[in-house]
Amino acid sequence: MIATPLQAWINGIGLIAPGLPDWPSAAAVLRGDAAYESAPSVLPVPLLLPPAERRRASRVIRLSLGVGQEAVTHAGADASTLATVFAASGADGHNCHSLCEQLAGDDRQISPTRFHNSVHNAAAGYWGIATRSMAPCQVLGAFDASFGAGLLDALAQVALDGQPVLLVAYDSEYPEPLHAKRDTPDCGGVALLLSAQRSEASLASITVTPSRATADVLEDAALEGLRQNIPAMRALPLLQRLARGAAGPVVLDYLAPMQLRVELQSC
Repeated sequence: MIATPLQAWINGIGLIAPGLPDWPSAAAVLRGDAAYESAPSVLPVPLLLPPAERRRASRVIRLSLGVGQEAVTHAGADASTLATVFAASGADGHNCHSLCEQLAGDDRQISPTRFHNSVHNAAAGYWGIATRSMAPCQVLGAFDASFGAGLLDALAQVALDGQPVLLVAYDSEYPEPLHAKRDTPDCGGVALLLSAQRSEASLASITVTPSRATADVLEDAALEGLRQNIPAMRALPLLQRLARGAAGPVVLDYLAPMQLRVELQSC
């Protein structure tokens, strides 16, 4: 259990999910200003990467760099100086599938590029290459609770070091036959730039404590489907409050029976 509340300011947001290509578009949907229309996730070209690495970038690399860059740009921050936390329920579903196919065949010579893109910390490595960052980086996974785990880790760093931390939570779909066991419908990710001090870019402050209350759900059935089926989208109830500029508590899924109660105070 958390002994004391963890607090931070949210200075930037990035989001990519099915039908939600960026944070401004998602905010309009979450506020109710625009209808949600389901569509495959749109992944930006990772222009921050050198050409060779850009060609090798997998879906999760494009996703994680896209949401991270959006959050940093929104806050007007220098990505090369930011400590980071990357959180995902798994690694790269398509690379995992291809590796399994290769190992199941007669030719088991694995491509080095395919292998290094499959590991859990690949996205963090590409972020370091893209931003030339030498700042500390944590990479973690907690299955469906990965967003909550990443949020706690990032908030703890903010509390201990007093420096901004970029949280990037992302997930990838798996092709069949793995999809039958892990039916994430598409890739999706969210990034939050957290800081100890309020700035001109600050959107709201959050205070996180443990709770055993039931996690908040979304009224829109399609958005609730995203929340349930893409682990990183467990952040959507919090993002909806941010989009609406609404203060108050929201409960996010974590490691049952423990949940995370997030008290949000708008600027």
